[in-house]
Amino acid sequence: MKNTYLLYLGIVVFLVGGCHRKSDKDMAGGTPPVNVATVTTDSVVLHKDYPGTLTASQRVDVVGEVSGRLLSKNYQSGAFVQKGQVLFTIESTKYRDALTQAQASLATAKGQRDFYSTQSAAMEKAYNEQAVSKMELLQSQTSLRTAEASIRNAQAAIESAQTMLAKCTVRAPISGYITDSEMSVGNYVNGEGNPQVLATIYDNSSLNAVFSIEDDQYRKLLGNAETDTKGGQAPLYRSMPLKFATPPTHSYAADLYYVAPTVSNTTGTLQLQGKVKNIDNELRDGMYVTISLPYGTDPHAMIVKDAALSTDQLGKYLYVVNDSDKIVYTPVTTGPLYQDSLRVITKGVKPGQKYVTEALLTVRNGMKVKPVIKKRSP
Repeated sequence: MKNTYLLYLGIVVFLVGGCHRKSDKDMAGGTPPVNVATVTTDSVVLHKDYPGTLTASQRVDVVGEVSGRLLSKNYQSGAFVQKGQVLFTIESTKYRDALTQAQASLATAKGQRDFYSTQSAAMEKAYNEQAVSKMELLQSQTSLRTAEASIRNAQAAIESAQTMLAKCTVRAPISGYITDSEMSVGNYVNGEGNPQVLATIYDNSSLNAVFSIEDDQYRKLLGNAETDTKGGQAPLYRSMPLKFATPPTHSYAADLYYVAPTVSNTTGTLQLQGKVKNIDNELRDGMYVTISLPYGTDPHAMIVKDAALSTDQLGKYLYVVNDSDKIVYTPVTTGPLYQDSLRVITKGVKPGQKYVTEALLTVRNGMKVKPVIKKRSP
């Protein structure tokens, strides 16, 4: 029994010892390799992002300028309409009656004019023969002038009635995409005293990117511009990239043309606008957009691979490998994206330092590693 116990104890000691020896061997030769790159420097044009909105190049309200029942809507909501296309019809009875009345007044005035013209000629002849008094001659001439004035008034009334009658047929003032009707057919349009909006047309063939920048940042922007803006014809910048919350099918850029003449007293900002070509009618008025504007150059900007950055509750950080080949958790302050895959670092690292580029989830602070420079950092 005692010998059996000693034999069992020996086996256990042998196994435990073997495990320890295997573990020690692993620890001695098991320093994991990690891919690293070095922090490099380059001359970088600095950009700053500004939020803005897109507005249609033209936005025109379709209004009813007469009063009457809305008889018809002659378009499909959201469709593209051509300038001059009939969109609505409004009942025109009272305006047709007004035109008829004005035409009748003109006929009456012309009849009176013809009568007083003949009378005035006869009175002048009789006055020359001393058959009538001066007063009678003046009275006939006054009646002729009154009749002529009545003709002019009637002609003006006809033109006004024709204009109002034409407004009963509401046409598209511009070409573009039209909204749904603000009123249903059968409703009363009271537009004679105050024009009533019936729909809105947006010309989205090109749009404006509208945003605001700080006045001091605008001075930096001017200092970095390469284009002469005297005369207001040439753009301040061309092809400024635009970003969207949800990337569209095409890539978009704006040519920066308009700068507001004044700085807002309440915000201390200056409004800028850039023209954007709307490819395949993909963009819409009111979309939110971000524009990236240059404001200076850093000739020795520190650059790392953007994919090597991680984020925690404290912000962005890198896993730096120190001179002892140990991982050091290093918070950093990031700048703009550079060449699509690189990131400018403004604080936290130094040029030449090694940082982990792959398998970030397998390393931890203080861990001993074997750094491998897989590919020289650009």
